[in-house]
Amino acid sequence: MSGRLHFVRPRRIRRGAALTLVFASVLGTGAAAGTWHDEGPEGAEQRIPVRTVADGREAADGTADRKAVEEAAVKALKAGKSGSQAAADVVSRSGDRWSTVYTAGEYEDFRRELDGEYVGVGLWLRQGGEGRVQVSRVRPGSPAARAGIAPGDDLLAVDGSSTRHRPVTDVVARLRGDGRAASKRAGAVPAAPGTPVELKLRRADRDWTSTLHRARLRATNVTVERPSAPGGMTRIKVEAFAKGTGEEVREAVRSAPPGGILLDLRGNSGGLVAEAVTASAAFLDGGLVATYDVRGSQRALYADRGRATKSPLVVLVDGGTMSAGELLAGALQDRGRAVVIGSPTFGKGSVQMPSKLADGSVAELTVGHYRTPSGRGVDGRGISPDIPADDRAESRARTVMSGLGGGS
Repeated sequence: MSGRLHFVRPRRIRRGAALTLVFASVLGTGAAAGTWHDEGPEGAEQRIPVRTVADGREAADGTADRKAVEEAAVKALKAGKSGSQAAADVVSRSGDRWSTVYTAGEYEDFRRELDGEYVGVGLWLRQGGEGRVQVSRVRPGSPAARAGIAPGDDLLAVDGSSTRHRPVTDVVARLRGDGRAASKRAGAVPAAPGTPVELKLRRADRDWTSTLHRARLRATNVTVERPSAPGGMTRIKVEAFAKGTGEEVREAVRSAPPGGILLDLRGNSGGLVAEAVTASAAFLDGGLVATYDVRGSQRALYADRGRATKSPLVVLVDGGTMSAGELLAGALQDRGRAVVIGSPTFGKGSVQMPSKLADGSVAELTVGHYRTPSGRGVDGRGISPDIPADDRAESRARTVMSGLGGGS
């Protein structure tokens, strides 16, 4: 079976759920944006010999066995039991921390996110000092904006669960109603638009609690801050690599005035790696972006040639930088194209392949890993910045940029 493939960020933000190799034709969805046909995407030549991976072969040792998962679902259905739950049990027993099982409804929600839609309250978060989680931006017109929440507010708790010393990705999952998914229990239904979520917040020395109702929102994955003076630095913030994000980054770079570029990948939750490869061409004039293996078979991803900027480049990362965000940061670092500043990234470099089960649910199983151009594995390691920095990362970036001759 010919497979159209693309890497994606699963809907559920959880440990290990940030990079997936999806075979859309196997699933029969046909809904993926930026899908790759067998000859490879434009500008992402597959120069390493490959073979099909949609052939039912078993995964590598230590990962869930696709055949066993599928057979468990069929057997359960024949016995009048839940196929998705049986499949989830097999995945759990395998010890594969990256694999999971989606219900049909969960996968549909996941597909919407690939197109840039999500259910939430309209908050962007960042890691603050002393383990705090702070609001960095508020989406205009969102439930959070209507509640009067503002940038700089501390988010103390979500539905009574403290956010202190919690990863930003975990807090975002709770805001979106995905907290139950952390147990990897099949059938945990994602929160629907209109469901309530209680937030405890602090501004200066005032604490208050506000109950918001989630809404279906359109993600704004790329925001651009232009310099206030000629020769200054353009800041490009990328939240996730959903459909169209790569070209948005390229357009932002093309329209940037002369000066340095700050590419902010902090909190980037991953997404379509095809989009990250497209974005890489804004900074890399061709050449290798990453390699990945699928059950031992190797493939390579290459950037387009011809339209890369030569402006000085600094990249910001943190513990919330995941999968496709890590892939891009690692490529720019390995190729000597950028100075990477911040804290070590999340460390999600495994590749999953979904299989549609007999009851319509989807088992997403690990089949391989990707590496940066120098051959570094990312899974469980992350990307280490060139210059470590936490609270003052952006200030350090501006100092470094001025030394590179790119303004500040």
